[in-house]
Amino acid sequence: MGVDHTPRRVACLQPSATVILDAIGELDRVVACTRYCADMVPGVAESSRTILHDSWAADASQIIAVRPDLVIASVPFQEKSLVEILKSGARFLGLAPKTLADIYTDIAAIAGAVGASARGEDVIRTMQQNIEAVRAKTFDSRKPRVFCEEWGKPVIASQPWVAELIDAAGGKFAGTPGARCPADEIAASDPEVIVAAWCGAGDRVPLEKIVVDRGWEELAAVRAGRVFCISDEFLNTPAPTLVNGLNALAWAIHPELFPRTKGIRQITGVPSSAVGKSAD
Repeated sequence: MGVDHTPRRVACLQPSATVILDAIGELDRVVACTRYCADMVPGVAESSRTILHDSWAADASQIIAVRPDLVIASVPFQEKSLVEILKSGARFLGLAPKTLADIYTDIAAIAGAVGASARGEDVIRTMQQNIEAVRAKTFDSRKPRVFCEEWGKPVIASQPWVAELIDAAGGKFAGTPGARCPADEIAASDPEVIVAAWCGAGDRVPLEKIVVDRGWEELAAVRAGRVFCISDEFLNTPAPTLVNGLNALAWAIHPELFPRTKGIRQITGVPSSAVGKSAD
């Protein structure tokens, strides 16, 4: 039997990498990761793996201390962080996905690096099948305008892969994915559904406050009570967990076709008699 040359000690500086390794059954290779990885992957949280700084604040001494065969991180980097990763001397795989196709490629690359290509392809196939099943269900439906943001100050629209998920869920993305969007510009498009999934905020986006602060009380989405927070990790982590985000989006956009799912919270009221109300 040949020698296994695949990396046995992987340091993940990006939650998506940890999620992918878990999905392909290779979590045991992860010897160190970030606290965000631990938040997303129960198997990491329950272990004694070393916690490292993430892709934005990498520290060479931390990485060297865990003796990884492979470091997986994301871009864009701060230049200093990239230098720190390279200084560690470990093999390095950098991820910079924008689209669903990029994410599938990253899954295949990580799976290939650890000798699990077939399982990687299975994960990709399952994601694609789930997305296409939702798309088929909304094919003949009206496509409401949906604005989805990944950050609130300044307002930054969600990434292109989220726009693709919104399309699959039967909506039409309002604005330019991944770009800064002035509040008045968003208001001019009068979205019928608004979704906030702020990086690092989990499900704690203050929906009522942002509506009032931005003067959005009379937007179609607000008047109908169709303003939602979807858990950050379901939309901002480019990994198989995006299927959870898709399911949440599908209910937000077409509640007549899909059941409510986990990871989504709906606005409960703002200072306007026109706004619909619903319980969390």
